[in-house]
Amino acid sequence: MTDHPSAGPRFAAGADHAGVHLKDILVAHLREGGIEVLDLGTHGDASVDYPDFGAAVAGAVLDGRADLGLAVCGSGIGIAIAATRAGARAATVHDVTSARLARLHNDANVVCMGERFLGVQVAKDALDAFVATPFEGGRHAARVAKIEAIVRPD
Repeated sequence: MTDHPSAGPRFAAGADHAGVHLKDILVAHLREGGIEVLDLGTHGDASVDYPDFGAAVAGAVLDGRADLGLAVCGSGIGIAIAATRAGARAATVHDVTSARLARLHNDANVVCMGERFLGVQVAKDALDAFVATPFEGGRHAARVAKIEAIVRPD
């Protein structure tokens, strides 16, 4: 078992029915490490829509109820799209390296995972890397500012 991240940022977590089991494991992992988690659901296997949970996680980060977010669906893709459209910088990650780079270079504030694609230990390790990695800034800050400045045409 890997070491848990030290107490740090507050997390919002959400998942659809295809990601709920991994979300629950990762929420417990964060809490075991002393991290406060706002679990926004879902809490069971009944079919629900991932956009609702991606938007809820993004909303909690954007309104300050959480510093970072965790969003899980079957692939990690749909929920990332929803969180991004809701205003977060959401990144679908597949391993420690992608999780670390999402924070280091992109200042991602929501980490997204696919329960159908990741084993539990890989997901825990990736989440730990996401928590532990600060944004590097520097040349990346201007790029993140450009992302933030993009406005969808009506």
